[in-house]
Amino acid sequence: MQGLLLTADLSGVDPALPAMRDVQALRALCVDAVAAAGLAGVAELFHRFTPAPGFEQSGVTGVVLLAESHLAVHTWPELGGVTLDVHVCNFGQDNSARAEALMARLVAAFAPASVSTQRVARGA
Repeated sequence: MQGLLLTADLSGVDPALPAMRDVQALRALCVDAVAAAGLAGVAELFHRFTPAPGFEQSGVTGVVLLAESHLAVHTWPELGGVTLDVHVCNFGQDNSARAEALMARLVAAFAPASVSTQRVARGA
């Protein structure tokens, strides 16, 4: 088994972006990005949180289960932050380029002021 895990911590994201606080907007972004990257979404779950005391906005978490593994997105509009995780398994074929394309599309959609990324090879 081999795979690739990509993570990105985004900061300076505009909290007014619909995908930062709206379940349907984040879902559409994720599902479209998965398809555009050539990956296969097989299930999904998205959830909007109740605002924390003293805050008017709250974030959204979304997970898309992929035939190749998963995508997870967590937004914090009150902080202008987003975390992204893209994991693909490379058993039948190398999906690394698709994972990179998915991550690039999501980062571009959030247009952060700064990005911190990690790339971890998984498996033997």
